[in-house]
Amino acid sequence: MERYYRNILIPGFGKEGQDKLQNAKVLVIGVGGLGSPVLFYLAAAGVGTIGMIDSDKVNISNLQRQILHYTENLYNYKVDSAKEKLEKLNPDIKFHTYIELFSAQNGENLARNYDFIVDCSDNYDTKFLINDICVKTKTPYCHAAVTAMKGEVMTILPESACYRCAFPEPPAEGDVATSSEIGVLGAVAGIVGSIQATEVVKYFTGVGELLTNKLLLIDAKTMTFYTLKVKKTSNCCCS
Repeated sequence: MERYYRNILIPGFGKEGQDKLQNAKVLVIGVGGLGSPVLFYLAAAGVGTIGMIDSDKVNISNLQRQILHYTENLYNYKVDSAKEKLEKLNPDIKFHTYIELFSAQNGENLARNYDFIVDCSDNYDTKFLINDICVKTKTPYCHAAVTAMKGEVMTILPESACYRCAFPEPPAEGDVATSSEIGVLGAVAGIVGSIQATEVVKYFTGVGELLTNKLLLIDAKTMTFYTLKVKKTSNCCCS
């Protein structure tokens, strides 16, 4: 009660909401710029079981934005580095780590073992795969992306429009600049990841309105937030 007292005080949240978080199982795909703030805030909020999947090791260029990792963690697996910090933050949570890529081979099994998935991946192939697996398994998830000083967030439920309703196919190679080409501001990744964590908490507690059937767009240069409506399309995989 003392740890989560500020959560419990929120109107509509209460002890019932905290209990729902404690019983929740959330998988975070990617333990980098988005995954770091997502994992920090989910652990702090008291989500009872958190899985994290990433096959990468920490390198020095990550430290500008991936705040779960420290200089002393260089060349360690990101999931191990993250688990070390998160266990110190909240030792009551069950953490599961997967040193592998989220793939067509393991994706369905992973999705069926969690109540909610958070897409913190950094490439289009994985993002479309996450969408298709979550649609197939009816697993709710939150998509996000960030480059330079811009970001986007969308939450997909079994009955709502999915990622492919907004973006039917991945862009052709070279059509869209990546963060490795145009950079990404660490603080902007923090904003976007924090919004994803908020969506997870809202989903389990029922407090507030989710980003379903709409895409939240963020331009940190002008500090402008706006949403685009996304309609469920009849020829989509989610129909």
